[in-house]
Amino acid sequence: MALQLILGLTLLVGLHELGHMLTAKWFGMRVERFSIGFPPRLFGRKIGETDYQFGAIPLGGYVKISGMVDESLDTAQLQDEPQPWEFRAKPAWQRLIVMLGGIIVNVITGIVIFTGIVWAVGESYLPASAARYGVVTNALGRQMGFQDGDKVLEVNGKPLTAFDDIYDPDALLATNATFTVERAGRRQELPVPANILDQLAENRDEAALFVAPAQPFEVERVLTGRPADKAGLLPGDRVTAINGQPVAFFHQFQQKLKDHRDQPVQLTLERKGQPIQTSVTVEKEGTLGIQIKPLLHLETRRYGLLEAIPVGTKQAFGVVTANVKAFGKIFKGEASASNSLSGPIGIAREFGGTIDWLKFWRLTGMLSMVLAFMNLLPIPALDGGHATFLLYEMILGRKPSESFLENAQKVGMVLLLGLMVFAFGNDIYKGLF
Repeated sequence: MALQLILGLTLLVGLHELGHMLTAKWFGMRVERFSIGFPPRLFGRKIGETDYQFGAIPLGGYVKISGMVDESLDTAQLQDEPQPWEFRAKPAWQRLIVMLGGIIVNVITGIVIFTGIVWAVGESYLPASAARYGVVTNALGRQMGFQDGDKVLEVNGKPLTAFDDIYDPDALLATNATFTVERAGRRQELPVPANILDQLAENRDEAALFVAPAQPFEVERVLTGRPADKAGLLPGDRVTAINGQPVAFFHQFQQKLKDHRDQPVQLTLERKGQPIQTSVTVEKEGTLGIQIKPLLHLETRRYGLLEAIPVGTKQAFGVVTANVKAFGKIFKGEASASNSLSGPIGIAREFGGTIDWLKFWRLTGMLSMVLAFMNLLPIPALDGGHATFLLYEMILGRKPSESFLENAQKVGMVLLLGLMVFAFGNDIYKGLF
């Protein structure tokens, strides 16, 4: 686990810092140090004006550019007049590109990794014929006329082949668009509302899943330290009942947990064909701390290289969208930060104790997009904080004072160190308790 984490982070941090260094050198700035890992220095070599090194703490890295207030807080040179090779002497637009260089490289890396995976192994999808238990609806789906158990047969008179084609914008926005469903053994047509765009906009959190396939499931992974782990659940377990009430599908399981937030419940499990009873207390978010494995049969769609690029790009930016939504739920109090955020130990556990290269590259691609997203946040000491100050300078025509930038850097570092301590402590707490 540790080796995979270090390998993934070393690759991503190296590419991120390379983005800063190459753009800085491109604009004639002097790069004093390129470091993968934080001090103390393990080994390295000075080539030209730049000292390339590896640090002993492999959880980050940095590029030291002359004339820039950065995490080193080395401000001695800032007392003199700006030199032509210094960061502070360059136009704001050049400095902005340098600050965004690492983020841009991480986004490109994420897209390349996801595109490569799609090209190499294809994309899994659910054939419409495999959704044999019908659909489960939310409020928007019911408003559109769907009912739980409906089997979608056609969209606009054309047989449905892949279940996700239900969400195809071209189909939804066609003139007189309709869904044909089988309900209680009879065919029935459901007209797509003319104001479907307004309804999707008003329900954007649920829009993509106004209906979803009713999904039987089993436990794929139990998260360390969470209620399911304490209750003894194991990968391969199937939850068949909660408090004696049958649970056949994942949406039923989710609803039962939401109905019993912060309460103990009795789970009936099927393990290797044998029934097992266990008690567990549901978290306040209505969760137990498991990852599930859907049991409907998926098929694989293959792509050529050019076809894989838009698919991989969509998957990469889907990681960012999911993170934005997750942070939104945390800030609204709808999700627990301690359950939602992980530090290095939690990330290492995601890689697992054996090397699965497909899983490794998928997680590395996700981490690359997360690294880009996190660095874009407007927090001093992060690239996004520097970019915010540069945009301020470009818009108002004057830049913040060096003392302000230095103090902002200190505040940002305190915030980041606090977040790191929280993440480490949270990982350790979940592992012990």
